[in-house]
This record gives sequence, structure tokens and C-alpha cells, in this order.
Amino acid sequence: MGHRFLVHGVVQGVGFRWFVAQHAHRLRLTGWVQNLADGTVEVVAAGDRAALEELERMLGRGPRGAQVERVDKGEVPQELERPNTFVIK
Repeated sequence: MGHRFLVHGVVQGVGFRWFVAQHAHRLRLTGWVQNLADGTVEVVAAGDRAALEELERMLGRGPRGAQVERVDKGEVPQELERPNTFVIK
């Protein structure tokens, strides 16, 4: 099971990608996190349902210094190749 999250707000330049990667590793999720040109952060994650729900809650909070306005959740397009671990792009 996997989801794609777009995190909006003040989420770049505040350690957001590192924050996500640390929690994703702890939750044993695979996928990636990356900054997008429009100022959002994209998170693609796969794993069990409970771990994904916990990650979604953490994305809504973010690290210290972040100001998350909203988190949009969608399905992961099948054509996207996912790594066997969780990486920062």
C-alpha cells in the first residue's frame, strides 16, 4: 500500500525532508521525499497502513520551524518506480 502526499506551507529550508526520512526509516516505509519547485514537499511512501497513517500525522505537524498549512493525500501512480528504502531526493 502506498500514498503520495503534498505538504503545503513553510516546509522548505526547515529540515522537513530530513524529518520525514527519519520517521519513514523508523516506520519501515519505502519511498522518497523531495522539494518541488512550487514550494511544496512531495512524499511518496509505501508500507503498512498503520505506519502510513502515523507518517501522515507527522507530516501535518512537521519539524520545528515548519508551518504546515495542509497535506494533500493521493494514490501513488503505478508507473512510478519506488526504491527499496526511503531516500531524500
